[in-house]
Amino acid sequence: MVHENSASHFDVLIAGAGISGIGSAYHLQQQCPERTYAILEMKDTFGGTWETHKYPGVRSDSDLYTFGYRFKPWIGAPIASGQAILDYMGEVIAENGIDDHIRYGHRIEKCSYSRDTDLWTVEARKTASDETVIFTCNFLWMCQGYYDHEKPYIPNWSGLNDYRGDFVHAQLWDPEYDYSGKRILVIGSGATAATIIPQFAEKAAHVTMLQRSPTYFYCSENRNELADRLREVGVDEPTVHRVVRQQIMYDQDQLTKRCQTEPEAVFEDLKELVRAFTGDPDFPFEPHFTPKYRVWQQRLAFCPEGDIFRAAKAGKLTVVTDTIDRFTEKGVRTASGEEIEADLIVAATGFRLSVMGDIPFEVDGEPVNWHDTVTYRGMMFTGVPNMAWVMGYFRASWTLRVDMMGDFICSLLNYMAQIGAKRVEVALRPEDEGMELHPWIEADNFNPGYLMRGLDQLPRRGDKPEWQHNQNYWAEREEIPVIDCAGTEFVYDGEQTSERSARVIETA
Repeated sequence: MVHENSASHFDVLIAGAGISGIGSAYHLQQQCPERTYAILEMKDTFGGTWETHKYPGVRSDSDLYTFGYRFKPWIGAPIASGQAILDYMGEVIAENGIDDHIRYGHRIEKCSYSRDTDLWTVEARKTASDETVIFTCNFLWMCQGYYDHEKPYIPNWSGLNDYRGDFVHAQLWDPEYDYSGKRILVIGSGATAATIIPQFAEKAAHVTMLQRSPTYFYCSENRNELADRLREVGVDEPTVHRVVRQQIMYDQDQLTKRCQTEPEAVFEDLKELVRAFTGDPDFPFEPHFTPKYRVWQQRLAFCPEGDIFRAAKAGKLTVVTDTIDRFTEKGVRTASGEEIEADLIVAATGFRLSVMGDIPFEVDGEPVNWHDTVTYRGMMFTGVPNMAWVMGYFRASWTLRVDMMGDFICSLLNYMAQIGAKRVEVALRPEDEGMELHPWIEADNFNPGYLMRGLDQLPRRGDKPEWQHNQNYWAEREEIPVIDCAGTEFVYDGEQTSERSARVIETA
């Protein structure tokens, strides 16, 4: 049911009240205070990822000094629980009056742009009443993330229906489930597995981790020595946040460079940390903790106090490196013929990529196929006006890009107001003619499974910095702040900047 005359207009619509949407709303309020806006959130509360995931021990795998917003000091352990992050976001919302702008329980079902009106029309369904409501806006800020929050990735395993125990994907975990005394099999070896396994090991009869290939882990105490020292001598929290944030980003930059130039040496350093936290100078890394890929081609999983390795050392965790032949009544049979029996099987097999929330998009009545577009710095897309998508970092903290994109988008909106433009889109420049186009990111750069499985859904990239999202925060922090909104890659009201400038001069 659609209510007649129910359209509500805003200058800006933000999709999603997760970490990206809340940060973007803050920047919009601060840098474009005259703009009206609303946030459409499909859930009944804020939080996004941190509301979706409820498995035991859910925590950040980035430090909160860089994952936290630059404008809101983080006070607490660097690696924080999901609840602590929700509390932090709640403070940002309350302190800045953002809650007045959030429309909870609004699932976006279609977005249509018209160059005749220079407006987006957004159809959303109120989940409580099943009523369709219409919004219009001048600019659409997509902050809904990159994966499906309701349908995780579960491989098409043979015999899954034959299994008689309990089976769940970690993303769909029921926090009321009691796993005490159970034999648990966790399938997967990434950040989710690294988080959930030490928690299981405390109360389960035994935990087995079945992995196709190992993951790199970085073990450290869950504290920041610099932050502790600055607080001890009486430095104020905003300064602590800024200084520690800068130090961590510098350290991460150095680590990234070392991973590229001396990956074997970095791996030896990672091993030494494991030995230190387990107290075992002979801790065995072959075959279950020696990854097949180069360090940093996938996210480096943080392991506070080496907890997953200590569980293995204590005999509470068994690691099996193999593939699945099929599920059986009692558990899983591997390709090598071993049967792993379990009372509970937890799939920690990752996300299902969801580009733009799987929302149908149209421009001038024509459906948008994202793979036919070319990305502008992973933020805007050729042929799609007045829209930006927040895609954060995976090696560095996601939120670093939320802050930078907030600055850029607000600068773009203010520039449009300055020149009186109603529409902006990006287009290849004359010097880009004949530029070879490639998938969103090259596999040798960053290759987690969910991304590789969905490359055909993502926009394409060129071979120039302007036309790719290279996942390199340390390059982008120099490039994005100095983007020239009058550059020839931007087309305003159908005119490239050079054409518009010539017309303005001619009529002056």
